[in-house]
Amino acid sequence: MEEEVASPLGHMEPNFPAETYAAEAMAADMDPWIVFDARRTPRSEFDDWLESNRPSRVSRYGDEERGVRPVGWIAVFGPDPCPCTGDVVALQESWEKLVASGRPVNFQNVKELALNHGVLSGKWLMHLDPGFKVDHAWECVARATLDGKISNVKVSPHDPDRGGRHVICVYNQNFTDEGEVVQLDAQIRATGVKCPLSYKPDVYTHLGIYRNNRWNLCPTIYESKFNLECVPRRSQIVNKVNYLDLT
Repeated sequence: MEEEVASPLGHMEPNFPAETYAAEAMAADMDPWIVFDARRTPRSEFDDWLESNRPSRVSRYGDEERGVRPVGWIAVFGPDPCPCTGDVVALQESWEKLVASGRPVNFQNVKELALNHGVLSGKWLMHLDPGFKVDHAWECVARATLDGKISNVKVSPHDPDRGGRHVICVYNQNFTDEGEVVQLDAQIRATGVKCPLSYKPDVYTHLGIYRNNRWNLCPTIYESKFNLECVPRRSQIVNKVNYLDLT
């Protein structure tokens, strides 16, 4: 599953069109977020905040009768969070011109647009089952973010109606810097997270490019699997664009 919104039907992974995933992601972004910002909130409050906002216990759609609002994301911003840079509006305008031109739409063209407009951030994604697995992984990366080892992270809340899987997004500043992407994977692994990861540039998200898009683009450009057999234990990272093993 390449997109950063969790599959609404859990393990079945239906083949919805990319536009469906884009609409779900936009709706989540627009709903209120639960945020711990290390720049503004005392560190002493973090443990209570974390316990009160575990993703397995926070409802995506809230409870209208009890006055509980919907929640789009739960997020932690570290002492030095990854900045949102670039001109997204100009990026989208250039994208519309590219599509209308009839030129080939491929990774290199999308990367060129991202570089031209400075939209370079990206994220490692992990998709996890509800319950202990997501709560444990979330606590690992959230604490690393509080310590400044990771810039910022977010996790999707639980969908009580559909029982879908959660997704955790761990951000970095520049998807074109392969060393930076690999280093962030190492930081995630250092927290104890061992599940498979996939990496998606934010440019794809801003352009509404998710799985099952009409250009047959794969929205994730790296995959990371933790190798338990090698010594020392480490990730095996594959660049999906040119199929290079980076380990």
